[in-house]
Amino acid sequence: MKFSLLLLSLLSMSACAMGPNAAHKKEVAKIPPVKTETVDTPNETTVNVIYQEIKKEPLTKPAASKAPILKADKPVLISVVGQGVAPMNTTSPAQAYALAKRAATADAYRLIAEKVKGVNVDGQDLVKNMMVKRSTVRTSVQAMVKNANIVETTFKDGLCEVEMEITLSHSQFSH
Repeated sequence: MKFSLLLLSLLSMSACAMGPNAAHKKEVAKIPPVKTETVDTPNETTVNVIYQEIKKEPLTKPAASKAPILKADKPVLISVVGQGVAPMNTTSPAQAYALAKRAATADAYRLIAEKVKGVNVDGQDLVKNMMVKRSTVRTSVQAMVKNANIVETTFKDGLCEVEMEITLSHSQFSH
């Protein structure tokens, strides 16, 4: 009963948001009808399920200009700062520095790959009893990064930062 009242109040709020004359326009016809089904549960109680089918449109890229990003006469400079933390269980400060620098360099390579190739995002939610039990988001990127240069490395208070840059030109991708 609570869910049906909630759904009806949401529908009435959306109708009110469209304005008083919207009931006579075709915009109201775009809202899919609410459907009700009766479901028998294992403990022999009857539950009325109210749902609304919503068809999703495929995601499209925003209308951008058709001009290429890389132009033949103008290279693009990409600069990132990777960060790495020194582990606590090292045998010497030099080992802590080396491990933090390695992690910061790997982070910088990943950041460059994300800027050039983009990021794949995969999400999954487990809903039980109308509550989110588990939500998982995974990101991944796959790219080959060549000719990236380390510009500066700083190490302070166990944090290593590596500034890395790469120059992309049209000639690298034109063949």
